[in-house]
Amino acid sequence: MAATADEIMRLRRMTGEVSNSTYYDSVLSEYIEAYPLNDIHGEEPYDWDYSTEPPTRDDNDDWIPTYDLNAAAARIWEEKATEYIADYDFSADGATLNRSQAFKQLMAQAGYYRSKRAAGTITQYADADDTTDDWIANAAEEDD
Repeated sequence: MAATADEIMRLRRMTGEVSNSTYYDSVLSEYIEAYPLNDIHGEEPYDWDYSTEPPTRDDNDDWIPTYDLNAAAARIWEEKATEYIADYDFSADGATLNRSQAFKQLMAQAGYYRSKRAAGTITQYADADDTTDDWIANAAEEDD
């Protein structure tokens, strides 16, 4: 499950990283692969084996590699912003330097791509072994 060269180049354009000087292709590939999605057939990237404790994760051979590049781009913009997090605004000799603008702009880019990422869902399962009925949410409490 490796990111393609096209996905890496697209992520480079999304993050303004046109050269290999800061982020190598292998690093961008890791960012991309950190955000797998269900493919067009609904196949999940992993199969879970619940017969073991804890459950183990296996690669799904039927999954067509599909990744959320917007989530990867948002993470890179956040990482780039950390370089400017300590910058502050100041005035001296009639000049005002708004150095905090760099951080704000980079975080705005992160927010832009975060807003475009794929929607996710979580499936909850009831614990079949839990037979206790001691607590019910929003139930009226008894007065003592």
